[in-house]
Amino acid sequence: MNKTKLGVVLNAVTILVSVLLPGGVSLSALLPDAEPRRPVHTYSIVARDEVTGELGVAVQSHWFSVGSGVLWAEPGVGAVATQSFTDPDYGPLGLALMRAGKSARASLDALLAADDNTDVRQVGMVDAAGMTATHTGENAIREHCDLSGDGYTVQANLMWKPTVCTAMQRAYESAEGDLAERLMVALEAAQEEGGDIRGKQSAAMLVVGGDASQPSWGGRIVDLRVEDHAEPLVEMRRLLLVARAYRLMNEGDGHMASGDTEAASAAYSAAATLVPGNHEMIFWHAVTLASGGREAEAMPLFAEAFELWPLWRELVQRLPAAGLLPEDPELMQRIVSSE
Repeated sequence: MNKTKLGVVLNAVTILVSVLLPGGVSLSALLPDAEPRRPVHTYSIVARDEVTGELGVAVQSHWFSVGSGVLWAEPGVGAVATQSFTDPDYGPLGLALMRAGKSARASLDALLAADDNTDVRQVGMVDAAGMTATHTGENAIREHCDLSGDGYTVQANLMWKPTVCTAMQRAYESAEGDLAERLMVALEAAQEEGGDIRGKQSAAMLVVGGDASQPSWGGRIVDLRVEDHAEPLVEMRRLLLVARAYRLMNEGDGHMASGDTEAASAAYSAAATLVPGNHEMIFWHAVTLASGGREAEAMPLFAEAFELWPLWRELVQRLPAAGLLPEDPELMQRIVSSE
């Protein structure tokens, strides 16, 4: 991206003239001298959940580690997918513009005006108000497409069929569940339509909350990367399930911290149902119950965890010193003897 040209554009449209990034760093100072390009031909979706305010972006490609350059999102600010012959500047700079109060459309237009290579770019943006913007350069490799709807935009290039975006749009609009689920369904629909003409290699998803008071690196609800896999969407679907289970574990921990053992147990049980046989979840559920005086419920779980991973029997004896179990030798003996 041309540094001088960007400066002229930003001043002309009064964008970021007086806006500084956290720490007093000027946005224009972040522009690189060299033109970054990565041929990440792919398909993606950016979206905002109108109920929760969550912002998300998801992608799949026949390119290693696609998420590292394509996906960008910030809580309460916006989400960006930058692809085709990718210029990663569109991610952080687009977010900075939206953080400064500019719409997705105004932000993307400003960055395109400063780019000498818009003909090979493909970008999708959504802001915290659910406004969207997309751009597909005329020299993006066919088949390429982009479509926008209420609070989302889909974009694709180097596809086998020109109907990939239509399939993604239809799937996203008809999908049920939270934002992560709907993003996942859209990617799966694209693949079912033929997807990338070269095949499959990596996929990624990033979903952040709608609270702009969260730091730019925080507020992450889902952050998944499948860097190199024969079936990246199948693997990301599995990881999304595991991520949901661990979120339930964290919810359980929060309930225990507030003294609500019933709610904690329900959350732990729900997590175990999602990923049965996960011995770490079983073990920490047991520890939390035992530390809360619910020994009878904890013992069968300890026994199950020990059977699945015998070294938990050794680890549990180290927990009283860390304050995670009572300093009670008799209780400890009962726990390690669980079968």
